[in-house]
Amino acid sequence: MKKSLFIIFATLIVAAAALADPGTWTLDQAHSSVVFNVQHMVISEVTGTFKDFNVSIRSSKDDFSDAGISATIAVKSIDTQNEMRDGHLKTDDFFNAEKFPTIKFQSTSFAKVGDGHFKIKGNLTIRDTTKEVTIDAVLNGIIPSGKGMRSGWKATLAVNRFDYGLKWDRTIETGGLVAGATVNLIFNLEFVKQ
Repeated sequence: MKKSLFIIFATLIVAAAALADPGTWTLDQAHSSVVFNVQHMVISEVTGTFKDFNVSIRSSKDDFSDAGISATIAVKSIDTQNEMRDGHLKTDDFFNAEKFPTIKFQSTSFAKVGDGHFKIKGNLTIRDTTKEVTIDAVLNGIIPSGKGMRSGWKATLAVNRFDYGLKWDRTIETGGLVAGATVNLIFNLEFVKQ
């Protein structure tokens, strides 16, 4: 009888461990950032951040060869250190935050292309437009911590804002755009896996 109870108990422990999904890396928001920059009047750049975002990685393999990543960014959390500009970015000239409150990314492949370097392909949705993009990512390292294993990543992506309906396009006298077409995104992300 004791042996049967032990087997049942052991089976329940194994099932509970499987349900805990040990392959999920959860974002450490306090040590992560989403930054962007865009050219201003051809001669300089404006930098901003999104303060409200969530990213998770699922991988059952240590080398991330089977990884998947999903991300959401709250458009209303945009911050360029200028309240008037931030308000304009939330209008229909750009993101239309009321109608399209979330930017989304879902990976379709996660390929290692060198030592710690990855190409992450997936679908990026801004407003009502979804396009396939490729993100360049670098795994800075994995270390143990009191809360579990930690991994640190830096990822970059350049997109043409006009491809996603961010349509405002005022020009300057020399013919360049007040706000450039290319937006560069930089993701500095730290994850914990318990």
